[in-house]
Amino acid sequence: MKIAVSVESTNDLTKELLEKYDIKVIPYQIVLKDKEIKDGELTVEQIFDYVEQSGTLPKTNALNEFEYTEFFEELKKDYDAVVHVALSSGLTSSCNNAIRASKNLENVYVVDSQSLSTGIGLLAIYARELADANESPEVIAQKVSARVEKLQVSFVIERLDYLFKGGRCNSLQYLGANLLRLRPRIVLKDGKMGSDKKYRGTMGKVVAKYCEEVLNEFNTPDLDKVFITYTTATAEMVESARKAVTEMGFKNIYETRAGGTVASHCGANTLGILYFNDGGAQ
Repeated sequence: MKIAVSVESTNDLTKELLEKYDIKVIPYQIVLKDKEIKDGELTVEQIFDYVEQSGTLPKTNALNEFEYTEFFEELKKDYDAVVHVALSSGLTSSCNNAIRASKNLENVYVVDSQSLSTGIGLLAIYARELADANESPEVIAQKVSARVEKLQVSFVIERLDYLFKGGRCNSLQYLGANLLRLRPRIVLKDGKMGSDKKYRGTMGKVVAKYCEEVLNEFNTPDLDKVFITYTTATAEMVESARKAVTEMGFKNIYETRAGGTVASHCGANTLGILYFNDGGAQ
């Protein structure tokens, strides 16, 4: 059986990885004032320039049921089944729209990733590996869903102004963090973004401390692959992350740039390490 694996444009995989694992993408629309642009056609630098000039964050329109239906039907012209890994239902209504669309189509399965960015990418790559091992689409969806809770998805960010503009922190938190030069850690828990720790110092040192704590806390990783994903980053930030995951023993270390979703929520100099914390799939 020929199985398509698909995601939204929030997956943050590189073009090379999307092609290598034959992962299909349906793009979101990013709204800048009254202008709609497909996610992926804007660089993060252009997004940051827009925020700087306008003082407001870009908006993302949820994909509707009709758009998913068209997308899945187009895939099924070349594939016998579709397994779609969706952006967390805790962050968008798109996931439920995808599920509704799948119920009216044969052999289309939607997995709620409860995640974003390369957390979605990890699940999609796993789905492709299962498909290449000749698993059925039903089993693929079940096994991918079972690994959702094993994802370690977090980022450390340099400043809170994007979270403040997006209503994710109040004015007192924003002022206090700026005065103390705090760098919050953003984690995905139960499909939603939240902050659980704060660091101080230069971002290179902050990233080193963040990676140390994450790897100590989530210390049963699947060492096959890890993502270092960032909006923008200094060489010191990337080197700190690469050193930490190399010393942990990860075999495949992928660097990727975060796209419009993470950039719009977290701003510049946001970096995360993302991996499965389950010692490897069974």
